[in-house]
Amino acid sequence: MKICETWQGGAFVPRHRHAQGYAALVLRGAYEECGSKGRLRAGAGNVLLHDAFDAHLDRFARQGAEIVNFPLSARIRVPFGIASVSNADEIARAAERDPAAACEMLCAQLHEYENGPADWPDRLAADLADEPNRRLDEWASQHGLAEETVSRGFRKVFEMTPAAFRAEARARRAYLRIVETSLPLAAVAAETGFADQAHMTRAVRLLTGAPPARWRRSIPFKTERAQAG
Repeated sequence: MKICETWQGGAFVPRHRHAQGYAALVLRGAYEECGSKGRLRAGAGNVLLHDAFDAHLDRFARQGAEIVNFPLSARIRVPFGIASVSNADEIARAAERDPAAACEMLCAQLHEYENGPADWPDRLAADLADEPNRRLDEWASQHGLAEETVSRGFRKVFEMTPAAFRAEARARRAYLRIVETSLPLAAVAAETGFADQAHMTRAVRLLTGAPPARWRRSIPFKTERAQAG
């Protein structure tokens, strides 16, 4: 991941993920990100926030965008996907001298940002992220939509089916419980809605590239993460 990026108007970045959490500060232009935290529309002065293994795609507006990326400590996790800062240019200038200090400045300035009106694909993404075991047929019925409409419309926005999004959200929730707590792996599997520990192991390996036991060995002390801001 580059620290500074310049994207041309109309650029499209297919769905991808990063192993480390990071913050993307928009200096100029605008773009739309569709991912683990829903559909987010960012412009100058906004920050898009990602936990480890968050997946997303990016669609850039006509004017393109200039972005500065800041890797986030493994102990920092934020409860929202988009924020604003009071002085983006000051943070960018600081990043040229001391990226770590600039990241601290960014985290100190973060304020949750109202992302604008949401339509049903956004609401479904939020609901699945909040409750990955939600039944899709029940959600469609509650919102007066056919299951086929939900699957087709969601995929058009997020480039994946609701079922795949739900499975990914469940695996990510399990991964976070694995690295943040000392719960037995079987208990994590039951808590996060998997049929058994083996089922969870396959899902976490698919998401992260490593099984739960390896993540446990790599992080010897399990404590709740600090929150940015």
